[in-house]
Amino acid sequence: MAQALQFFFDGEADTAVRSLWQRLDRAGVPSLATRGHRRHRPQVTFALGSAFTRQTRAELTSELGLLVLPSVWLHTLGTFPTTDNGLVLSAVVDTELLAVHSAVHDVLAKKVKHPSAYYMPGSWVPHCLLAQELDTPALAAGFAALHPVEPIRARLTEVGITDTATGEVDVLVTR
Repeated sequence: MAQALQFFFDGEADTAVRSLWQRLDRAGVPSLATRGHRRHRPQVTFALGSAFTRQTRAELTSELGLLVLPSVWLHTLGTFPTTDNGLVLSAVVDTELLAVHSAVHDVLAKKVKHPSAYYMPGSWVPHCLLAQELDTPALAAGFAALHPVEPIRARLTEVGITDTATGEVDVLVTR
């Protein structure tokens, strides 16, 4: 079981991403909304590991209380070409986003068991997942259904630790 530190979007951005999920579904491409992820919310994952302790959660909450949560521009339709072929909307990386990511990882350093290297500073590609585990024809159909994508300005309004098995979120910060 993994846990993810996720930053959730304001209502308008949440609705915009859900409309992309609906476009995928109408095109016959299973989005996160139809792949058994009914509880899944549009978000950007900042860290992933096997466990975030209570103390680590408290330290994150304290640090996040000091930070200004930036807006994220979701702008680029893309994929991570792995065996799980995911369709994503990548964020424009700017100094504010990187500063928050770095601050979060300063708190998490040596405190989260089995951290995922994909989310570490220097490796992280901030994105909102639209669909996953797609074969090549479904991936191509997903691109065709969504291209071109209008950029989405997502204000980050909530931060939580999500249990990736159940979808339950322990909210740390709401703005």
